[in-house]
Amino acid sequence: MKTICLYFEIHQVIHLRRYRFFDIGTDHYYYDNYENERSIADIVERSYMPALDTLHQMILDGGKYFKLAFSLSGVGIESLEQYAPQVLEKLSQLAETGCVEFLAEPYSHGLASLANEESFKDEVKRQCKKIEEYFNQTPKVLRNSSLIYSNDIGVLATQMGFKGMLTEGAKHVLGWKSPHYLYHCIDAPKLKLLLRDITMSDDISLRFANTEWEGYPLFADTFVDRIAALPDEEQFIGLFMDLTALGISQPLSSNILDFLRAIPVYAKQRGINFSTPTEVCMKMKSISPLDVPDILSWMDEERDVSTWLGNPMQREAFEKLYSVADRVRITNDPRLNQDWDYLQASNNFRFMSTKSTNVGIDRGIYSSPFDAFTNYMNILGDFINRVNNLYPEEIDNDELNSLLTTIRNQGEEIEMKEKEISRLQAKIEEYETEQIESSSKSISRKPSTRKSAPKKKSTTKESSSKK
Repeated sequence: MKTICLYFEIHQVIHLRRYRFFDIGTDHYYYDNYENERSIADIVERSYMPALDTLHQMILDGGKYFKLAFSLSGVGIESLEQYAPQVLEKLSQLAETGCVEFLAEPYSHGLASLANEESFKDEVKRQCKKIEEYFNQTPKVLRNSSLIYSNDIGVLATQMGFKGMLTEGAKHVLGWKSPHYLYHCIDAPKLKLLLRDITMSDDISLRFANTEWEGYPLFADTFVDRIAALPDEEQFIGLFMDLTALGISQPLSSNILDFLRAIPVYAKQRGINFSTPTEVCMKMKSISPLDVPDILSWMDEERDVSTWLGNPMQREAFEKLYSVADRVRITNDPRLNQDWDYLQASNNFRFMSTKSTNVGIDRGIYSSPFDAFTNYMNILGDFINRVNNLYPEEIDNDELNSLLTTIRNQGEEIEMKEKEISRLQAKIEEYETEQIESSSKSISRKPSTRKSAPKKKSTTKESSSKK
């Protein structure tokens, strides 16, 4: 029986402010608060809330037949916490239905998997903690930023204990094979690979409202008919996209939500199920290994990383950023960590792209790729200076790690001793209180030894004289 695996990604761009060369060393705040609040409010109103309300109702209407999956970047969660907590509340309601799975992904929605294994693992672990905190789920399937994947990244995913991973069903990787089967990592056979159906996913997320597209208008019944017409042995259809496809890329006026709402109705009539990624990994068997020696992603026609690292400016910024990755991770300073997450986000490198692409790039405050590069490098220069000011470059990473480990151990020892001192002080106070109470009780029980003064007896003489 065929099954549809529907997945949406939620990430929020953190907009950097205009940062001049002369700001380096004097101003350590890098963000455009007004634009960040404005942009997320717009997306929430036009996309997130209408889409999530529709998906929630689809689950209720389907009686647990309809299922789907989400992933949220840690940066995205932080933005929602600050500006749109109602979205997290709605997602929690979806989680409570038992029909929604939340996947793991890098905290920053960055490119750490291409540069620093330990940073990548750390980011995924931190994002998983956020997912557990909000939705009471431990992610079992990993989705890397923009579906970035390779054999090496698959090995990392296995080391972190994931059962499966999402990636792109690119033709140059699959060759004659179909994306409608379950595969596994060639270097880590336990890791199942769920591939995105590029055509069907993009028909919804990129082309649905395009009146010049030959497939316009797209109706739910014909869309489901295409799935039903696939060969019987092709059992898995991965529809992966950004949640902003519903309302932003495809405006609500295009009736995109009505189209989405009708898909489960027609799918059920044709005997097609919905499954979460973990259910697919548990129920289906892999048909063969998938060899991906080079980096794969879902971006542009090339399906590689040239969107972020395709020109010298991008590569210079990337190399400079990750030159301090180990030091930032080792130092574990809260303020540096937050800036590190925001500076890693892949959109910072996409703004520097000089590629021609069918998907337009909204560069925000930047007038050109060079403008984006210059602003980012100014901020990055200040950030690296802060790292080096805290921990001088003369101290190598091993020495710094040893030093900070010693400091942390001493801190833990001091904390333990302070707790012991507090415990003993409390004992002393308790003992003193008991002694005072004991003394008070002893005094109250002791009989009085004081004699009252004897009464004067009147004598006969005294009586006579008074007469």
